[in-house]
Amino acid sequence: MELKPGSRWRSAVCEAEFVVVRPAKTPVSLECGGQSVIPHAEARDPSAAPSADHAAGSAAGKRYSDADTGLEVLCSKAGAGSLSVDGRAIGAQEAKKLPSSD
Repeated sequence: MELKPGSRWRSAVCEAEFVVVRPAKTPVSLECGGQSVIPHAEARDPSAAPSADHAAGSAAGKRYSDADTGLEVLCSKAGAGSLSVDGRAIGAQEAKKLPSSD
């Protein structure tokens, strides 16, 4: 799986979709719901479901990043599966604090 900037991916087990913002420094496996993501154009199995350990959900509009590899993805469509890199869970980035305008 080659995660290039701008490439689009979807979960194989839920409705979640993602866009790569920043690729990983080394080859990695991006997973959602416990299964590797698939190219956006590829059809998913409608009977598939996220594993219980990876069912925390993905929120649309949130950026998810992995500090160890540098990978950053944007969730473009929400889903029931949570993201992981090589089996390690990753979370949403916190919004950057803007300076006060007082």
